[in-house]
Amino acid sequence: MNNPQPPQQCTIEHCFHAFDALYCHLYPSATPIPPDFPDDKFPLFVTWNIRSSTTSSIRLRGCIGSFQPLNIREGLQEYALISALNDSRFRPIQTNELRKLECGVSLLTDFQDVPTYLDWEVGTHGIYITFPHPSTQTLLPPSSGDTTPSSSSSDVPSSSKRRISRSNRILTATYLPEIAPSQGWNKVETVDSAIRKAGWDGKITEDLRRSVKMRTYQSKKASVTWDEYWNWRNKKLSEIA
Repeated sequence: MNNPQPPQQCTIEHCFHAFDALYCHLYPSATPIPPDFPDDKFPLFVTWNIRSSTTSSIRLRGCIGSFQPLNIREGLQEYALISALNDSRFRPIQTNELRKLECGVSLLTDFQDVPTYLDWEVGTHGIYITFPHPSTQTLLPPSSGDTTPSSSSSDVPSSSKRRISRSNRILTATYLPEIAPSQGWNKVETVDSAIRKAGWDGKITEDLRRSVKMRTYQSKKASVTWDEYWNWRNKKLSEIA
């Protein structure tokens, strides 16, 4: 993971472009709106939430991103679809859900290796942990750059997992900055949940926590609703015409 320089602030234009990628995928005859923001290169995540039509409560519908810096225009288009259609814990988003969706985009910044698992601030930093598995084999997330900031909560997705051999015994997990405060976790609870997410189901000891290597990061985030996106799209189409 590189530590790129901060780009322009993450804006609703990024979210509109991600929303447009999903809409045009579900409606292939629709005309895509060309992005008009700088094509900076950055790690990013795309998050889909859905609002209940009866209770107005919000639940996660998909969230996947990449720690590899990507050109934002192409990266948003790619991960808008990956998170909407390929999050392993959810069925693909359908056309009848569009009007209830909210789209969030996070651009990741300020990566820093820290000395211990406690050297970060809840609500400010996301965490990326690696640690040696205490046993001879375990389950790991996929080895690609795709990452889901999952947790034990039903509101956050978990990634698919794979068996590893004795020669490959490193576990990894990540949480975006907003996950810990949204779950009401302190630092230890967040790290413990990340350890579980990484695939370790044994006892979590202080020695295990101290074996964790942690990299923190921050994010610039924006989000929009379907109505905001739809108004933007119609305005852009009228300008093109």
